[in-house]
Amino acid sequence: MTDKKEKPKKIREEDIASPKGMRDLQGREYYDYQGFFEKASEVALYYGFNPIETPILEREAVFTSSLGIGTDIRDKEMYSLKTKGGDHLVMRPEGTAGIMRAYIENGMQALPQPVMLYYYGPYFRHENPQRGRLREFRQFGIEVIGSSKSIIDALVIRTIVIILNEAGFKNLSIEVNSIGDKECRGPYLRELTSYYKKHISGLCSNCKERIKSNPLRLLDCKEFSCQEIKGGAPAPLSSLCNNCRSHFKEVIEYLEAMSIPYTINNYLVRGLDYYTRTVFEIMDTTPDEQGKVISLALASGGRYDLLARALGSRKDVPSVGGGIGVDRVIQSASHKSLDPRILKKPKVYFIQLGSEAKLKSFGIIEVLRKAHIRIAQSLSKDSLGQQLAIAERNGVAYSIIFGQKEAMDDTVIVRNMGTRSQETVKLKDLTEFVKHLKEELK
Repeated sequence: MTDKKEKPKKIREEDIASPKGMRDLQGREYYDYQGFFEKASEVALYYGFNPIETPILEREAVFTSSLGIGTDIRDKEMYSLKTKGGDHLVMRPEGTAGIMRAYIENGMQALPQPVMLYYYGPYFRHENPQRGRLREFRQFGIEVIGSSKSIIDALVIRTIVIILNEAGFKNLSIEVNSIGDKECRGPYLRELTSYYKKHISGLCSNCKERIKSNPLRLLDCKEFSCQEIKGGAPAPLSSLCNNCRSHFKEVIEYLEAMSIPYTINNYLVRGLDYYTRTVFEIMDTTPDEQGKVISLALASGGRYDLLARALGSRKDVPSVGGGIGVDRVIQSASHKSLDPRILKKPKVYFIQLGSEAKLKSFGIIEVLRKAHIRIAQSLSKDSLGQQLAIAERNGVAYSIIFGQKEAMDDTVIVRNMGTRSQETVKLKDLTEFVKHLKEELK
């Protein structure tokens, strides 16, 4: 009996489509993301932050030990996997815990404090995709680790506001609150839980669970059935201890000194266990064409003085940070497209003709690259007329023509596309020539 060979399964288009909530970045959109990152990095550097990049895959404990029971990120949204070696890893769902892990692991406690870091990259949450909220999303964040000073809270908010201003957002609404620290949080949570238990019959199913697992997140519920109940709930500000009240008062004073408009939102919380004291959210409030304002959250953050201990540190490390949802920024009508440094329109077109010229073309392109002259080219084309036509369409100032004769003579022809004048330049003199050319092209 002969074995029948199994026919290879035909691959359908949907079998290889990008995963739900994840997508390709290309063309102008890619440059929009790159341009925003460069501008955000520039602002962060001016304000004293330094870059860091953490792994996309982290050990699961980095997040399960820090995010807190009852949070959607930990309980429902993490992409987790088990390696062949038995390690439990997750694709990072947020940036702050990984940054603190890097701070502890790399001994940054020994550096002058505070340590100021910025980061950018993709993050992953298995949630329902919608506009501005994807399963693979990009975030730019800043963190200041090692200071409890209120001025640092204000610095983080200020830096994020400046970045958003530079990206075209002029109508920003900044909401702030304080949720206390470990000294005053306990009594407040008992008061909050007691209040909600009196109204438990009117709560959504999620909030009925949150009473037991994470009562602070009751204030974060967006369900219509819970809004009226939330309106009568005790506010965190009413339960602050003297130190927390003084800290928050100073943060407000710094915002006012910097002319940053703000609103105190008594029910603004951050649902993760490690947050303490200052929390904030920044929204775009630009009216649409009909004059209607639909607030779009662009950034959020807060102080997380309890995170280091949750990740194994023997002592608390006071810290504060915030993150910008870059996808929301780019997709917003208020966004001002920022060209990245790599996107410079070429002002020189390189034309080659014949096999000998093609062989030597890369050497000429390298000379131009080292002189920082960006070119356009069509090495796959053979016709002079075809290449000159492309040069005309590109609107370049000059063309460099390299044909069979020039390849034999070790020369190139530099043609002014405006005046149609041209001159022959020896290859050995090309570097010096393009230096003068560069001045003309500024």
